[in-house]
Amino acid sequence: MFKKIFLFLILSSVAFAQMVYEPLHRDVYSFLSRLSQKSIVIFDDQVRPVSRKYIAQKLLEASEKLNQLTVLEIDELDFYKKDFNREFDFVNNVNTDSDLMTLVGYNEGKRLRLFSYRNNLFSLNVSPILGLKIGSRDGEKLTHIWNGIYTYGYIDKFIGFSFDFRDNLEQGNTIDKHKDFTPITGVDARTDENIIDYPPNKMEYNGLNAVLATDWSWGSFSVGKGFHEWGYGESGLLVLSQKPPSYGFIRLDVKPVDWLKFNYMHGWLSSGIPDSNSFFYNTAGEISFSFINKFIATHSLIITPVSGLDLSVGESIIYDDELELLYLMPIMFFRLADHQLSNQLNAAGGNAQFFFGVSSKGQLRNTHLYGTLFIDEITLSGLFDTYKQRNQLGFTLGGSITDLPIENLTATIEYTKIYPFVYRHYIQTKNYQSADYSLGHWMGHNADLIYGSLNYRFIRGLQATVFGQYIRKGGDGNVQQQYNLQPQPSFLFGMRKNYSYFGAEIKYEYTHELFAKLNYQYINSSIQQEDFSFIDKGLNEFYFSVYYGL
Repeated sequence: MFKKIFLFLILSSVAFAQMVYEPLHRDVYSFLSRLSQKSIVIFDDQVRPVSRKYIAQKLLEASEKLNQLTVLEIDELDFYKKDFNREFDFVNNVNTDSDLMTLVGYNEGKRLRLFSYRNNLFSLNVSPILGLKIGSRDGEKLTHIWNGIYTYGYIDKFIGFSFDFRDNLEQGNTIDKHKDFTPITGVDARTDENIIDYPPNKMEYNGLNAVLATDWSWGSFSVGKGFHEWGYGESGLLVLSQKPPSYGFIRLDVKPVDWLKFNYMHGWLSSGIPDSNSFFYNTAGEISFSFINKFIATHSLIITPVSGLDLSVGESIIYDDELELLYLMPIMFFRLADHQLSNQLNAAGGNAQFFFGVSSKGQLRNTHLYGTLFIDEITLSGLFDTYKQRNQLGFTLGGSITDLPIENLTATIEYTKIYPFVYRHYIQTKNYQSADYSLGHWMGHNADLIYGSLNYRFIRGLQATVFGQYIRKGGDGNVQQQYNLQPQPSFLFGMRKNYSYFGAEIKYEYTHELFAKLNYQYINSSIQQEDFSFIDKGLNEFYFSVYYGL
């Protein structure tokens, strides 16, 4: 009896509510980020995705400061508000007295829906995912067709849910089957490289994300399969990015006071390494097996000493084989736990990382300044000794300014440097990857990048972006160079590759989720040869896309 009373008191002390994450590709993120760097709202987006209810709160805050918005921003605000009618009711504690249903039409918020339904207990929204992309790559025609469904909703005051499925077909003689050296999310595709008699000019793949979530006044908890981002960077993210395919996770966010936030995530990764202990002959006389389990645990603390300034510190660990209880504890010091579990033996331990971030929004007028430091391995005793040092780290420094000097124009510049052997580990199941794609920055180690872009919004929904970036990348190296060679190989060691990118994009969102987009990109690759000369090659890409959803 005492246990039941105790459990009731614990549960009743926390008022649970429903929560749904907003997909990371939605433009409302960039809209609120611009308002944040103009000090119109405070938008906490160091860890993404964020919930639709949180976004609704920020849109309502912006609605109270219309005198600080440009004419275009007011149009954009009105447009985004139509998508968050249900979440506004949650924020304002508004109930409906009847069932509301829309089938291929505009709902009560004047937002076009394939299907929507709501009452006080249950709500559901369904959107189709349809897309066609045609163009050319290296002078060859390419097509990309995708379709699927996205649905989300709420059950009573406790659970939010979302489901996103999409099927993809790419065709053409120059399709990128691996999507390695590109910020595009990696894929596990059916191609002629893994399917017998499969057409060489075709690839098929799909994606699935599903999340259940709940929140309360000072925190939230979610479980599912999805994408995660940590930190800032328009050209790539050092810590967590959308480069690998989505993976299973549990996530906890806590914000007990305005100046302190805590985030924890445990993920189920894909190692791609067969487990030799699982091999057996099935009834068809063929070998069946399982892959070795691989996991990530990460947590971070974000402190806000003054409005608009965030200082963050975090830790992550990659481990394999069995699920470990210590890494399921959000406040555990992962590196020290690893020392205990491995008996201080590297061959038995995990792969730990530390990361730090700083973000300043609005301290300088209309400006966002940010930086991220990712430490994979560092030797403090040899920090400044070129012979002993093992400084395997990466950093990003960047900034953007909006509405200055031209209204509705945003300029961004970034520099990222990743030293040799960052993200690498001699035990294959403990490298900083999932499904053979980096969990962090897409360009990998032993490379640096300088990036700049200009984005101009003409009218609500119509925007154009021009960008350029230059990448220097050294050799991949080997295990002996990473662990045994002293001094460590210098930055950009090995055969060099230099890449120059120039591109432009015009995008128009006619109504919610209905887009037309035009892309052009030119890439010049300069590859060093054995005689130290360079061979240059140019690649032109041109695409036109029309899609509903993404």
